[in-house]
Amino acid sequence: MAQINEVKVPDIGGFKGVTVIEVAVKKGDAIAVEQTLITVETDKATMDVPAPFAGVVKEIKLKVGDKVSEGDLIALVEGGTALKVAPTPVSAPPTAAPAPVAAKSAPTPAPVAAIPAPAGNAHASPSIRRFARELGVNLTQVGGSGEKGRVTKDDVQNFVKRALAQPQSAATGGALPGLLPWPDVDFAKFGEIETKSLSRIKKLSGANLHRNWVMIPHVTQFEEADISEMEAFRKELGAEYAKQNIKITPLAFLLKACAYTLKHFPDFNASLDAGGENLVLKKYIHIGVAVDTPNGLMVPVIRNVDQKGIVQLAKELGEVSAKARDLKISAADMQGGCFSISSLGGIGGTAFTPIINAPEVAILGVSRASMKPVWKDGEFVPRLMLPLSLSYDHRVIDGAAAARFTTYLAHVLSDMRRLAL
Repeated sequence: MAQINEVKVPDIGGFKGVTVIEVAVKKGDAIAVEQTLITVETDKATMDVPAPFAGVVKEIKLKVGDKVSEGDLIALVEGGTALKVAPTPVSAPPTAAPAPVAAKSAPTPAPVAAIPAPAGNAHASPSIRRFARELGVNLTQVGGSGEKGRVTKDDVQNFVKRALAQPQSAATGGALPGLLPWPDVDFAKFGEIETKSLSRIKKLSGANLHRNWVMIPHVTQFEEADISEMEAFRKELGAEYAKQNIKITPLAFLLKACAYTLKHFPDFNASLDAGGENLVLKKYIHIGVAVDTPNGLMVPVIRNVDQKGIVQLAKELGEVSAKARDLKISAADMQGGCFSISSLGGIGGTAFTPIINAPEVAILGVSRASMKPVWKDGEFVPRLMLPLSLSYDHRVIDGAAAARFTTYLAHVLSDMRRLAL
């Protein structure tokens, strides 16, 4: 049986009889070295008292409101030998705590969509401030129910629950802390207007796009691929399969090339779990394709792309695109994607920044290919260059990995023989 050790209050700067304002662990919790056990408050500072060793809490000897001094027993912990770990002074308490009732009457904007502002005079312990930062909560907008209006963990959690329960407008996706309200303008006084309702698809996709843009730290990597040989081969195939009513589009080649590249860069074929602490690597390759319909953007998913040939992918693309435009596509047809492609090549443009389709971690934007002079073998030659725009989740993918991904993808597109390797 492992040894039971006493964890006592360390040197807290000579203060005696300081107040315990938070007990951060409970009986049965597994704790790590330097994890906060309790938070105490003196007249000058708030301090976290960390665990001196890892182990399992067997008994808590203190409660909120107790007065403690150096040497007082905090807990009994089953674990290793104690190390000397000093308490961490973090913040001075405010001179006047905010009134709980007034704070609770403040508006409760969506926390997950916010970049938290400085906590200002919010009365909270360091561990609660850290907890609030992780949730994106602005503590100045949370009413404190603790002693002297102190914000507790329950206050932060209840704030989040209330915010998530509130309906959000389609126009704003919910107000963000620190932002002015959406302008309410009578446009008719400036001239003739017409009001047109957004389609149901646009309302749904708009809310998703807003969430994804706010919650995912987007970065976009740009690249160009020489698709001269690919386009020549595509035209040959197109003529061959036209009699079978199969349209061989560049998107079929892009699907196959992306699947090949994803196999070599598995972190791009993954998703963060709900807690944001683990990466779920997928052993299958399903790719979503953005389809422009009269009712709005839809993203049907082509499954097991790596197991299919160019012609089969072209056939499935034609079928699923038709279903989307005719509103005959099901919810199941748009689920399970690992990676997405948004192609505007048929319309135009040179580059853009596509929004990641959560919970995926990357999306490829494709613009219109154009002929450009490229230096090759000592001279400039005309080559058909395809612009690529890869948006990626910077929590999972760094810039170097994104550059390697787009470079590799460009090489595959420039020489489709690589798909046979």
